[in-house]
Amino acid sequence: MIKLIDVHHPWFKPLWRRILVVILPLGWALFELSRDDEMWALLFGAIGIYAAYMLFWVFRTEHANSESEG
Repeated sequence: MIKLIDVHHPWFKPLWRRILVVILPLGWALFELSRDDEMWALLFGAIGIYAAYMLFWVFRTEHANSESEG
């Protein structure tokens, strides 16, 4: 599987940055949806959902595994 977001990058360590990276595309998806542009809304919604998955689910499980090993 291709990782588009590197959860090991130190820039993603603060929680507020991870939240911002998820909220921005989801907010843009809502904006596009309000303008009746479903294709762009779907695209940005998918980007936001992928970012949420990578930055919260994968981030949490990989950091929990690294803490238990070390």
